[in-house]
Amino acid sequence: MDNHSYNFPSDCTPLTNCKSARKPAGSTVVNMGSAGKNPPRDYLVWSLCNTLYVNFCCLGFMALVYSIKARDQKTQGNLQLAQECSDKAKWYNILAAGWNMLIPLLAVVLLVLLLVHLGSAQGSFDFFGDDGFQNFMKLFSW
Repeated sequence: MDNHSYNFPSDCTPLTNCKSARKPAGSTVVNMGSAGKNPPRDYLVWSLCNTLYVNFCCLGFMALVYSIKARDQKTQGNLQLAQECSDKAKWYNILAAGWNMLIPLLAVVLLVLLLVHLGSAQGSFDFFGDDGFQNFMKLFSW
């Protein structure tokens, strides 16, 4: 169809404002889902921190995998599966965070117990005296 054969309304030309030929504006409704229920959390930042720090037995990596799955399912609209993956990510994060705090805590406790035991044993080195550090380093020399 070329421009010469097209018939415009009398008050409407291609480069002018044609208000009379426009249809009245209608309303658009967008369904946003259930407004009362919050979408499940994905714990992605927590999982990333657990993955990068210590990551004992790959618990942080498993939490990261389930966090990404939860985010994917949430964007696809499958809230039930997203909630299941979110729960698994949360528990893997709890386990990973527990192990991440437990290992350094055990190392500190063992070091304190070693120093207390060596300081109280009979015939032990005087760790807290003038040459205590040198005596402590003698334990590790061959």
